[in-house]
Amino acid sequence: MSAKETGGPAFPVPGDAMDGEEGLAMRDYFAAKAMNGIIASWTHGMPPAEETAQGAYRYADAMLKAREQ
Repeated sequence: MSAKETGGPAFPVPGDAMDGEEGLAMRDYFAAKAMNGIIASWTHGMPPAEETAQGAYRYADAMLKAREQ
């Protein structure tokens, strides 16, 4: 995915501090935060992992889209 699709790095570092690695993508950061909330709000055991991950990325994509407006 391109930087535009992922929102770019969540915690960018200047220069060559990471030897060319850009670190965590904003999309992944948003998805992790969303997944944390989804799991915390689940009331009966653990939610299905695949569905939870997919839902978290749907929230992340919506957050990236909202940032463009």
